[in-house]
Amino acid sequence: MTFEISSELHAVLLAQAAKSPDHEVCGLLLGQGSRVSDIVLADNIAENRARQFEIDPAVLINAHRRERAGGPAILGCYHSHPNGRVEPSSQDAEMADQIGWLWIIIARGEARGWVVQARGTFKEVALRIV
Repeated sequence: MTFEISSELHAVLLAQAAKSPDHEVCGLLLGQGSRVSDIVLADNIAENRARQFEIDPAVLINAHRRERAGGPAILGCYHSHPNGRVEPSSQDAEMADQIGWLWIIIARGEARGWVVQARGTFKEVALRIV
């Protein structure tokens, strides 16, 4: 499977991660089907932001409300890894319970896509920058 994201949104994700080299940035991926058409930056409210992320629940609730009102669907989430690894961590696996969600992980100027296959299990997917 391949997910599409515009070069502008891709650049925003990379810039957000670069601005916060000491803690994980995070947010939501919105769109339709396999096309990411918008991102929503969220505060990382995790206790240890250097090694974990937790999306502000208010941001998630608002996105669900907009989706139910006919807005874009929540396709997944994104976050950065200050440790430089562009793959899901053990903490990510513990949190991954939204089957089918796209996770974009950003580190060292690179973004890669992963889809939650089962609780705690990811499969890498292609990100096509358009």
